[in-house]
Amino acid sequence: MVSPALIIIAAVILFFFAGIKIVRPTHRGLIERLGKYNKFASPGFHWIIPFIDKMYIVNITEQMVDAQPQEIITNDNLNASVDAQVYFRVLEQEESVKSSQYNVNNYKLQIVNLARTTLRNIIGTLTLRSANSERGKINAELHNTLRNETESWGIVIVRTELKEIDPPRDVQETMNKVVKAENEKIAAIDYATAAETVADGVKRAKIKEAEGSKRAKVLHAEGEAEAIMLVNEAADKYFTGNAQLLKKLETLEASLKTNAKIVIPAGTELVNIIGDMAGVLPVHFRKEGNGESRNFQHTSSE
Repeated sequence: MVSPALIIIAAVILFFFAGIKIVRPTHRGLIERLGKYNKFASPGFHWIIPFIDKMYIVNITEQMVDAQPQEIITNDNLNASVDAQVYFRVLEQEESVKSSQYNVNNYKLQIVNLARTTLRNIIGTLTLRSANSERGKINAELHNTLRNETESWGIVIVRTELKEIDPPRDVQETMNKVVKAENEKIAAIDYATAAETVADGVKRAKIKEAEGSKRAKVLHAEGEAEAIMLVNEAADKYFTGNAQLLKKLETLEASLKTNAKIVIPAGTELVNIIGDMAGVLPVHFRKEGNGESRNFQHTSSE
């Protein structure tokens, strides 16, 4: 037969272990006694009176709730499927933890419903195009609204994110065609601009080439003019009064270089000069006609 003392000891031990509660660092606890708030439980070991005290554990880490997809009619009368996520956490101070349990029935469920209602109000005033292009503005407005509405719940809204704003299928296909057409238009404009740039480059190159050719011709003409001027100056300086003779000599020299044969009347001033030039000898011959005879000189480069 079991001793009554052993039964009492065993009951005491079971009673003690039944009241042991451990709070993790990621949680905080609220201890109630007979339905009334008793004290705050920080991380660590706690003992409560079984059947009299009750501990409620509250997670204080950052959490996320999904607002769930919903159909929203935009300002341009299109049905858009909108989904968003809300990130929040319960503040770790005692008053904040108490507010999350005593000021709101179910903060997760109410955050979801509040986010859905707020999204309908915001997107309902926007067109589908502006809603897609102003996601940052929608996120900011949703965040501010949720933060203000949940201020007394002991929680803080960390951030909100729009997951999707999807238009109806037929509208999406039309929008894709419009985007494709705009991209093709931009590509055509870029191609035309590039072609125009190439044409301008070719034009400038040809202009530069023409200007260079013109400059070369001008320089060549100026060089020839300067050479002629120098020759004339030399002729005037060293052969004053003999300019015609100099020109004849130049003509004669050019003719001799090509083995040309010329006839020079006797008694001209060139006879003496020809005699001094190497390889050129005068040749006498007589031409009989009406009883008159004349002397001619034939010169050759041979």
